[in-house]
Amino acid sequence: MAGLLYNSYNKGWDAMPSADAQDYLWIAVGDIHDEPACFERIPELAQADGIIVTGDLTITGGVKQAELVMDVLRACALPVWAQIGNMDRPEVDTWLSEQGCNLHTVTRELTPDTAIFGVGASTFTPFGTPSEFPESAFAAWLDACWQRARHYPHTVLVSHNPPKDTACDVIPGDVHVGSTAVREFLEEAQPDICLCGHIHEARAVDRVGRTVVVNPGALAQGGYVVLRSNSGRLSAELRVLENH
Repeated sequence: MAGLLYNSYNKGWDAMPSADAQDYLWIAVGDIHDEPACFERIPELAQADGIIVTGDLTITGGVKQAELVMDVLRACALPVWAQIGNMDRPEVDTWLSEQGCNLHTVTRELTPDTAIFGVGASTFTPFGTPSEFPESAFAAWLDACWQRARHYPHTVLVSHNPPKDTACDVIPGDVHVGSTAVREFLEEAQPDICLCGHIHEARAVDRVGRTVVVNPGALAQGGYVVLRSNSGRLSAELRVLENH
């Protein structure tokens, strides 16, 4: 399947690239749900500088299950930044912090001019999954992360929850189930890129203003994102493994 390429140039399509001319490439995946077997088939791994996980390492699993998944991801000897989804138990969040690789409510430097920050878990679902929180919690987490990230020329949000009313949050029946807090944050802050997940059937690329939003769907269904910084310009490309 051909990739869909969207470039985000410093809060807009026409801005000049930043001073950092080094090229970087990351692979973003999500909704792994104890099934990481497809990961090693991603062809761009050989060129990657790191791995990003948008959430849901497990299916209601704890540290033991999360560690099994992370061992597969870390076998490629690349840095891995990960966060919980709603299907991961809260103890996984603590464990990821202890491992030094947590993205949930954390802002990190992805490149000298690019910040990456994350909000994992999800808003409330009908299923009572292990890590669910009110919209107000997401608004507070996003605001706190943004205070640290906003000083970078480029920013990437990793949100397990997709923003509401996009192609990335639609379930059968044409119902939008994304987060209003994430949507409102994107409308106001306009980070360059938002990587999300949670809604497996909504594998898509969309935009909220100038923010490119990408949901690769579940890894077991072959979806992933190639995030690039080429001469200071960010791009996010949705790809699907062959034979999926």
